[in-house]
Formats: sequence, structure tokens, C-alpha cells
Amino acid sequence: MSSRDAQLLAKEQGVDLVEIAANANPPVVKVIDWGKYQYQKMKEEAKNRKKAREKQSELKQMKIGLKISDNDLNIKVRKMRGFLDDGDRVKILIIFRGREMAHKEIGEELLNKVVSLLGEDAIVEGKPQMSGRNLSVQVRKK
Repeated sequence: MSSRDAQLLAKEQGVDLVEIAANANPPVVKVIDWGKYQYQKMKEEAKNRKKAREKQSELKQMKIGLKISDNDLNIKVRKMRGFLDDGDRVKILIIFRGREMAHKEIGEELLNKVVSLLGEDAIVEGKPQMSGRNLSVQVRKK
């Protein structure tokens, strides 16, 4: 169809003539409503961005002191389960203060207790590592 005929057809229908492939011989054009096309394209891009965000898992961090009470520990474990259910990974930090550094075995016991409280759904990534005054390990959902 000639370009003049295509322009007349688009004008009759009250829509726009949009060039799709400029490098083709002859150039490819489409008769569409430009505003509607832009709106649909914007909606599709937003949907794709949302899907991409959902797939990314964040690394959440939970700090626990050696002298934490059982109730406080259960609250933190519940929060960690929520993070894991959302698809995020959790870095558990056992913080040593002052002379607590002399009793690293207590920190390892606490870390094992936290992992066991998280249940079988949680998988420990790597082994616990000491970095400064912190003992840390990362956990993710099965």
C-alpha cells in the first residue's frame, strides 16, 4: 500500500500510522492508536519489572547476642522464618561482647540452636565464620 493511502486510511479511522521497521524495503508501518499502544507498552514494562523484583532474593541480617532470652530468641526465629518464606536469605550474626570472646563454643551452640529452631526448611550455606567479634552463617529456604 502506498504511504499516501496508508495515511488516508489512518486519518479515516482516527488512529495513527506508526513506523515499525524503518530499515526494511519498503518501510513497515502499522495503523494503531498511539496513546493506547504507549499505555499497553508501559503496563507490560511495569509487569516485567515487578516479576524481576519478585525473583531477586535479598540478604536479611539478624543479630543475636549471647545472653538472649528464650522468648526473644523465639521472636527472632519467627521473624527469620518470615524472611525465608518471602524467598530471602538470612545472615545470622552471633555478637560477642567484651569477655564473651573467650567462650566461642557458647556462640556455636546458640547458632546450632537457632538453626534447629528454624526447622528442616532452612538450609545452612557454608560453615560458620568468625569475623572480628561476630560469628555468622547464611541460611536459605529449601
